[in-house]
Amino acid sequence: MSDFTSDFWSWYVGGLTLVSILACLVLLWISGTTKVKASADNTTGHVWDGDLREMNNPLPRWWVYLFVITVVFSLVYGVLYPTFGKYPGVLGWTSDGRYKAEVAKVEQEIAPLYAAFNNMAPPQLAGDAKAMAIGERLFMNNCAQCHGSDARGARSFPNLTDGDWLWGGDPATIKTTITQGRSGVMPPMAAAVGTPEDVRNLAHYVLSLSGSPHDSLKAALGRSGFTACAACHGANGKGNTAMGAPNLSDNTWLHGWGEEAVVRAITKGFNNQMPAQGGKLNADQIQVLSAYVWGLSNKAVTAQH
Repeated sequence: MSDFTSDFWSWYVGGLTLVSILACLVLLWISGTTKVKASADNTTGHVWDGDLREMNNPLPRWWVYLFVITVVFSLVYGVLYPTFGKYPGVLGWTSDGRYKAEVAKVEQEIAPLYAAFNNMAPPQLAGDAKAMAIGERLFMNNCAQCHGSDARGARSFPNLTDGDWLWGGDPATIKTTITQGRSGVMPPMAAAVGTPEDVRNLAHYVLSLSGSPHDSLKAALGRSGFTACAACHGANGKGNTAMGAPNLSDNTWLHGWGEEAVVRAITKGFNNQMPAQGGKLNADQIQVLSAYVWGLSNKAVTAQH
């Protein structure tokens, strides 16, 4: 891998770029000095479509001057901006620096807008129409792609409008979730459970925890296999928000409902990732967005503010 991180490639790319620009001038010089033997009628002898003859005329001067100007412009641009390998250019311009400058400018412009919300508690924010209008736009731009425009989620993407939370639904936890992201992993457990029949028995036991349709005999046989799951989901299957382990005793099924869905979960496991938004949104934006998300499942409380 050292071949791809050494300075060789910088010199290679920079040299190739410079040679390519200079080669354009060489090509122009060759085309302008090379004499082509012409006929008496000043044609080169090349004929197309029966009667189209190539004339032996020099390049127009305006075209030549424009060509030279573009080459000179390329060289000047390469001196000012990063063009030749690792050479940074005398202006020190970078796309990352430009992006950060634009973000800083926007944050400076919107700071007064968010200043009014700094001393407001999440329930107050969730009850403020102006703050929630901003929160809704933030949600649409950053969260709706996974959770849906109505925040009701989809298979493998949590519903944010109910009271079921993998990691906890209080304002502080929601803020942490948005800022840092979450990684939820359920390892394949089939080997720890036993045979495929044992896995199916366990699936029926899991279904029985929420009162879902199941085979009671298979559920009784699968009860002992749940010890492999209790470390995360708890002995009674009510989950563990510290680990993001779902509550198996309610009727909320994030990855699908029914025997086959539960068997698939036990056999293959899951690996869910919520990306951190702390690098995209500033603290003020996250404060408003977390209040908006909290308010989605606490309509009764927000109505009082």
